[in-house]
Amino acid sequence: MKSTAHDLTFRVLGSFHVVHEGQPVPVGGPQLRTVLARLLTPPGRTVSVAALVREVWDADAPPDAERTIRTYVSRLRTALAPLITAGTVTLATAPPGYLLRVDHDALDSTRFERLATAGHDALAAARPDEAAALLDEALGLWRGDAYAEFADCAALAAAGARLERLRLTASEDRIAADQARGGDVVAELETLVRQHPERERLWGQLMLALYRADRQAEALAVFREARTALIDTHGIEPSPQLIEVHRRILAQDPLLSAAPADRPAPPPPAAAWPLPAQLPPPVTGFAGRDHELSRLDEHLLTGDGPVPALIISGPAGVGKTTLAVTWAHRATASFPDGSLYANLRGFDPDDTAVLDAPAVVRGFLDALGVPATRVPPSPDAQLGLFRSLLHERRMLILLDNARDVSQVRALLPGAPGSLVLVTSRNRLAGLVATEGAHPVDLRPMTEDKARELLHRRLGARRMTGEPTAIEVIIARCGGLPLALSIAAALAATRPDQPIAALAAQLADPGGVLDTLRGDSDPATDLRAVFSWSYRALTEPAAELFALLGLHPGPDLATAAAASLAGLPVRQAHALLAELVAANLVTPAGQDRYFLHDLLRAYSEDLLAEATDPAPRTAALDRLLDHYVHTSYAATLALHPPFSTLDLPPAAPGTALPEIPDAAAAHAWFDAERVGLLSAVAHAARHDHPAHAWQLAWSMARDLDRRGQWSDRLATQEIALAAGERSGDPVGQAHSHRELGMAYFRLGGDRQATDHLHQALDLFDAVGEPAGAGHARINLSMLTERQGDLHAALQHAQQAREEFQRAGNAAGQAYTLNMIGWKLTLLGDHEQAIDYCERALDLIREVGDHQGEADTWDSLGHAHHKLGDQSRAIACYRQAIALFEQVGDQYGRACSDVNLGEAHWTAADHEAARTAWRRALVTLDELGHPDADGVRASLRRPTPTDSGNTRVLTNT
Repeated sequence: MKSTAHDLTFRVLGSFHVVHEGQPVPVGGPQLRTVLARLLTPPGRTVSVAALVREVWDADAPPDAERTIRTYVSRLRTALAPLITAGTVTLATAPPGYLLRVDHDALDSTRFERLATAGHDALAAARPDEAAALLDEALGLWRGDAYAEFADCAALAAAGARLERLRLTASEDRIAADQARGGDVVAELETLVRQHPERERLWGQLMLALYRADRQAEALAVFREARTALIDTHGIEPSPQLIEVHRRILAQDPLLSAAPADRPAPPPPAAAWPLPAQLPPPVTGFAGRDHELSRLDEHLLTGDGPVPALIISGPAGVGKTTLAVTWAHRATASFPDGSLYANLRGFDPDDTAVLDAPAVVRGFLDALGVPATRVPPSPDAQLGLFRSLLHERRMLILLDNARDVSQVRALLPGAPGSLVLVTSRNRLAGLVATEGAHPVDLRPMTEDKARELLHRRLGARRMTGEPTAIEVIIARCGGLPLALSIAAALAATRPDQPIAALAAQLADPGGVLDTLRGDSDPATDLRAVFSWSYRALTEPAAELFALLGLHPGPDLATAAAASLAGLPVRQAHALLAELVAANLVTPAGQDRYFLHDLLRAYSEDLLAEATDPAPRTAALDRLLDHYVHTSYAATLALHPPFSTLDLPPAAPGTALPEIPDAAAAHAWFDAERVGLLSAVAHAARHDHPAHAWQLAWSMARDLDRRGQWSDRLATQEIALAAGERSGDPVGQAHSHRELGMAYFRLGGDRQATDHLHQALDLFDAVGEPAGAGHARINLSMLTERQGDLHAALQHAQQAREEFQRAGNAAGQAYTLNMIGWKLTLLGDHEQAIDYCERALDLIREVGDHQGEADTWDSLGHAHHKLGDQSRAIACYRQAIALFEQVGDQYGRACSDVNLGEAHWTAADHEAARTAWRRALVTLDELGHPDADGVRASLRRPTPTDSGNTRVLTNT
């Protein structure tokens, strides 16, 4: 039987499910589910690969993120294969991304919207029975919060919030239908107004329901309660509609008892008024914001009801006003009753110039043609008159340069129809949370968009004549339109000078802000523009912002910021929230923050202005202590160490997050890896040699796990140079050993040998047997690869002796397994098993799960070579379980490969292929060359009963 799109239901109104013919379809892990959910939101629209990367990883995308997205889409095609084959669902490549087409009724959210719209239309057409049935069916599709598991994904969270608003509107419509049919809805409404006190329609419905139940006094009390809630929560009076319901209840209007719905009669038509057109002139040279303009356009095209306000927020110089004015001019046709504009001057250098809401309202009343004699004296009455004039009008109100919520909240219309467009350096989260305003977060331009803006300003000849200089300007301006515009103006006013001269000035890190100064207008001086945001901060937040310039990485965690400031983490978090609200730092993933390069330069300027260097020195000490001590703790959590460091105590005020286990260690290194690489060089450059080599040592194991061997090599070369400059033999010994391992991983056997022998000499000289044992382990690995198994065994035995002298149980356990492994390679499998089993006992005592996994794998190899495949299989399964526990994907894949060999030898070919396929998935995800060997194993001919072979062709 041919399947239809209705057989497959995508369910997002609650927990995310895919159901086909009544059975759940397994989709995969969280990231794969995120990709599918994003392609469904909405279906039939191309989603770029870049957007999918942002949705899955936000600011923490791995280097191979785009390749991983392609892998995820391939898996989705496999999961949805039956419907794709039938042609009822299409998952197509559609540059620059992918497009998923399904029947709209196969997605519960679109089915809900269709039913809710039909129910609303039936209610408007006075068909309450039909409306109630449609709306009940629509609301019955909900099983919980929409997109609940995707709260950290911006687009999906926004889609969920939109659907929740539609759900409330549908509930209000269904209640109205029930009221029109004489239903008792008082109890339900009493619950809803407590849950959603901002929904004035619910309050009106409750007043009407009580009035019709002969509970007039309670209905009037509800109005007072609603008014109090609106004033206390939002600082606004009830809307004209709610006031009209109250008036008619007081008058005991007989039409209320007979009305088919709860809407009061419309007010009389307003008198003729002038058509205000207050928008500033269109901006010349606008470019590079087509995507943002389209996002704003969507709010004119969507049918999910009015958005009370759109908030364009972003850092100083990002082009908020330019975007708002440009969009407002192209949207004027949607607002036939005119436009109002006010510059709220929220970040004016003169604080006394900031406009409050009453001053703005008074100006708007003038623009609306209200005679002075009719303007009431009190600000509250003036606001009420302003809202009354906007009632049933469609106007665009642009509020530019708002400082805080209080400037804007009182200016929101009391009824749908008009739109308020706000620009602010602050995020104005209060309006989003309580008024349902929609945020439009404006970020710096991409390189392509920045190039487009410069092309518009400079023309094709100068753009193509000096392409290298243009790229320098783009890089140094960091995507800030104001910086790009100033640079373009400087180039335009110097037509006889090459653009390379300007680029050279901008390339000087210490002078970039001096160069990016326009004429005498402070609005074209980046340093002055940034200062207006800086001056608005509280003193603790300002002090923290100035210290952020000391951080070497592209982003930082709260604990690093707390260390810079010498503050508790909770207090630093609050200050970072203030900086985010001021758009001086940008969230960059969970508990991480990004500082734009030009803002970093401004932060460094602020530090340079300080006359006392002591706070700066202390802040850098705490920051480097934070990274050294935390990375060291993370390394200890990953693996009991063969050699340890004798770290001095961290400076007072250093934040030291807990790293309780290997999972926490992996997560911390994942988040900090780029900053840690920068911190090693930063420490060496600022004369902190001990921090440099200790940090390089502490992050080496994580770099090895990732296969970032070139980075391991680079950091250790910096560390060794720092140790040599300071004359620290312990640091030099550790750095030589780490360099030996880095060269070993990269195939540089000669350099590896030299560095490891230098490490041995230094460890012997300073009396560190554990360090010497660790170097011997590395020499054993090196000589094994070179084919000298007897030398490899000797190094392993000598390493064990060193660890015994040091009393290092972890090192002894590791070398017991290493000796066993060398023995099985030499063919002495029985003795190998003895050593590995002794290793297991000691490894369990020290709690080394990684070493235990390695040892089970060694035991599996020995039993496999002895022909005992059942015991080999059991050992490999133990290893795989432990590798999964510690998060070692490559180790697990290797044991899966070995498990497959044991199954193949035991003639269980399907089990072998299952293990190899599992390994192949992991190795492909890691981009590891071992994947080719696994593919070759999957192509092995399979023995048959007749003695012939068949080749597997469907792998």
